[in-house]
Amino acid sequence: MSFRSGFVAVVGRPNVGKSTLVNRLVGQKVSIVSDKPQTTRNRILAVVNVPAVAGATDELAETPGQPAAQIVLLDTPGIHKPMHRMNERMVDVAVQSLGGVDLALWLVDVTESYGPGDRYVKTVLQRAAKPVILGLNKIDIIEKPRLLPIIEQYRHLLDFAEVVPLSALKGQQVDVLAERLVAHLPEGSPLYPDDFLTDQPERFFVAEMIREQILRFTRDEIPYAAGVIVDSFQEGGPVVRIEATVYVERDSQKRIVIGKGGAMLKAIGTEARRQIEDFLAARVYLGLFVKVREGWREDGALLESMGLGRQGD
Repeated sequence: MSFRSGFVAVVGRPNVGKSTLVNRLVGQKVSIVSDKPQTTRNRILAVVNVPAVAGATDELAETPGQPAAQIVLLDTPGIHKPMHRMNERMVDVAVQSLGGVDLALWLVDVTESYGPGDRYVKTVLQRAAKPVILGLNKIDIIEKPRLLPIIEQYRHLLDFAEVVPLSALKGQQVDVLAERLVAHLPEGSPLYPDDFLTDQPERFFVAEMIREQILRFTRDEIPYAAGVIVDSFQEGGPVVRIEATVYVERDSQKRIVIGKGGAMLKAIGTEARRQIEDFLAARVYLGLFVKVREGWREDGALLESMGLGRQGD
């Protein structure tokens, strides 16, 4: 068979498992995950080189171990009703990502009822006029008899190229999804070198790893009001020295992030540093600072420094 390659935008409502699925398909962590909605704020490009498998379907049948296809995934922010300029930009990122792709993967959470958010995603996909594969995620946490009616409910919403039930967390049917994605990509040469993983710089992932620990450790009011900027990233010595600022909107939030005697900030920093050291394969010094900037989610310049820039602001 001929080599296939192309771009796939992964879209859906917040918290349906898009980043978990992207990480599973890639085989390593490129997107932070959390049980908090709106975790992903930026568009993250990640490359999956799909190996050929002897005796597999026609889409992947070739010399075992050799790449048969390259899927370029675009993990996008959840499509939702925006309440701040930051959220508007997040939704814009998701919608605009559909413009230059070959295929869209609409991921839905089968444990959640179909509602206004899904209807909006459907409208966005109709406007984009791209082939769509429907991924029905989290099948591991519902009873099997419930799945068929859910499939029937969704399959008539659009003219789907495929419908694939799966569990991104457990890995169930993810290999099937990869095969079906490949089957609907155009024939062509690889778009990126074999060793290319993502187009985001190291600073981006460092900031995201810090933010992931903020999501993990702090109260419900903090995740949406916290942003991270890496102020300095110094390599060349035995230790990579990183300093970053955590932005919050109120003094009360700053007190929560710092914690009594600095305990919360220390816990956030310790866990983030461990992840960053694994990611960079180097020893890391991580200095964290917390600043209050009221209304930072409406601050165009600050959003741009976080990678959420938009022309015209």
